Amino acid sequence: MKRLISVFTLIFFLFLNSANSNEKLINSLKEGGKLIFIRHAHAPGNGDPENFSLGDCTSQRNLNQEGINQSKKIGLFFTKNKIKIDKVLSSEWCRCKETAKYAFNSFETFDALNSFYDIKFAKNKTKQINDLKKYILSWNSKKNLILVTHFVVISEALSVGSTSGEIIVSDKNFNIINRIETN
Repeated sequence: MKRLISVFTLIFFLFLNSANSNEKLINSLKEGGKLIFIRHAHAPGNGDPENFSLGDCTSQRNLNQEGINQSKKIGLFFTKNKIKIDKVLSSEWCRCKETAKYAFNSFETFDALNSFYDIKFAKNKTKQINDLKKYILSWNSKKNLILVTHFVVISEALSVGSTSGEIIVSDKNFNIINRIETN
């Protein structure tokens, strides 16, 4: 019986800590001035097909229904919690643009957020990261900046991995504040 009580007590405190952590994150986002990195929602597969063309979404990996639902859930999180957004920037890849569209309706593309996973884009990595850092250095808002991008960009900018649809919040110095998985 003591063991059962101990287990329930542990579960209660873990739940309480998680709820408290989410509340702290939401309050931090309401303060504004945060960078919100979002890895594109679920798009089955890995990398891009051989015939990949940036201007042709039919040649790319795109969101499936799970990814569309995940994107809508991301948008709902921001709406429900009344988190102010300065702007939404997206990679030019269709799966990122779809994530931004379903989550936030409007967005702008920003090539510094493009993937450099594929060998044909790897040469762009240094320039893209420098352009991203330069943009963020000059960005000044009391609202939050949404960056919808890819695993490789998040990994390079924040030195962490990310799952599809994951939200990673950082300050302007790329110090991670918290993370939210949206699966």
